Amino acid sequence: MIEVGPPYRKEESPIAVKQRVNNEIRVREVRVIGVEGEQLGVLPTREAIAKAAEQGYDLVEVAPTSQPPVCRIMDYGKFKYEQNKKLHAMKQHQKTTHVKEIKLRPHTDKHDLDFKIRHVREFLQASDKVKVTMMFRGREMVYLDAGKMTLSKVIEAVNDIGIIEQHPRLEGRNMILILSPKPQTA
Repeated sequence: MIEVGPPYRKEESPIAVKQRVNNEIRVREVRVIGVEGEQLGVLPTREAIAKAAEQGYDLVEVAPTSQPPVCRIMDYGKFKYEQNKKLHAMKQHQKTTHVKEIKLRPHTDKHDLDFKIRHVREFLQASDKVKVTMMFRGREMVYLDAGKMTLSKVIEAVNDIGIIEQHPRLEGRNMILILSPKPQTA
């Protein structure tokens, strides 16, 4: 018999968590906070909803786990709009870094190596991380030293603008080095 796990759920953002509003609140009594933040005390839910509607606002449950649950009288549409605006502003200030990859072989010629190093420098100047992969095919595994020498030439060529994030490490038939741009001092 095949065991089935819980259904897949997409990670919810803090804003995506549904808050109960007006008639969705199913408890007998709630602690009510007014529009200006003043305490209105513990009221029956129907009376609190009526008081919010009378003022032209919604009753929104803000702390459902407390005893009794805490509800606030507010304009729910405006509240959701402000939350989405904050989330959008936070996303704009996030910085994304890309990882660019350069592939080399142990016996890469000098001109070709210079060409690849020029690309590595361009990527680092554009604030991207660079993964330098030294590929070994067939019997080239005998020349691990040649691969390390080539990677050390790359490191020397970019040490003014980049730092080593991960030293050369052999993973299967590839030797991998990760470089990241030097932090800019402002």
